[in-house]
Amino acid sequence: MNSIGGQPVMLNNRTSLNICVIGSTGGIGSAFVRALAARANVERVFAASRSGANFDHPKVIPLTLDLEKETLIQKSALETSQYGPLDAVLVTTGMLHENGISPEKSIRDLSGEKLERLYKINTIGPALVAKHFLPRLRRDGPVLMAAVSARVGSISDNELGGWYSYRASKAALNMILKTISIEFSRRHKQSIVVGLHPGTVDSDLSKPFQRNVAKKKLFTPEESVQYLLSVLDHLKPADSGYCFDWRGEIVPA
Repeated sequence: MNSIGGQPVMLNNRTSLNICVIGSTGGIGSAFVRALAARANVERVFAASRSGANFDHPKVIPLTLDLEKETLIQKSALETSQYGPLDAVLVTTGMLHENGISPEKSIRDLSGEKLERLYKINTIGPALVAKHFLPRLRRDGPVLMAAVSARVGSISDNELGGWYSYRASKAALNMILKTISIEFSRRHKQSIVVGLHPGTVDSDLSKPFQRNVAKKKLFTPEESVQYLLSVLDHLKPADSGYCFDWRGEIVPA
């Protein structure tokens, strides 16, 4: 299996969709919120972020959610319940660097603090989102959970080394998603759980590392999201458990 195919069942042929975007103030997250709100078949978009930012759009409902605080994740999930079940949850968060943390060039740069910090945001946070949001998904039709991963999380595709914490945290995320997909499929035959590789996106996450990226391979958040939506539009339950890139090709494990 190298790419998606077959009869799609997800976002493009359903109506009155309720979709939650986690990380709605980031580059990819905000582009997802705007693109989904513009779709006629989407009824509501829950925009979850630490700030609870308002998008000033009639379809968009802000939520306050911090990936490092499980109580807030649980609270936000419960808040969506008053509007009925969710059809999809998109986790668009991710961390590569911040003050005092940058990708390791060598194992000499590795530290427990870096590993712990990136695992909290890239792995543990999305896992807790799944814990509390998956029970909010509808039971009577196709449902989706997707999380932004990265090609560098592929073990078999790693030929350059380096970036220990980021690679490991994204590889762990992919395993979390795979395991969720197996468990969830047992009680919901039309569920789809996938990772997404968005390509190199012109965002705060990638800015320090764009120098060697060809211009045609550096996407705006809006371009990347349109590619990813095209992938999501054509997913089916048989695709669950895989990580797909922006072209719809499977990223090797």
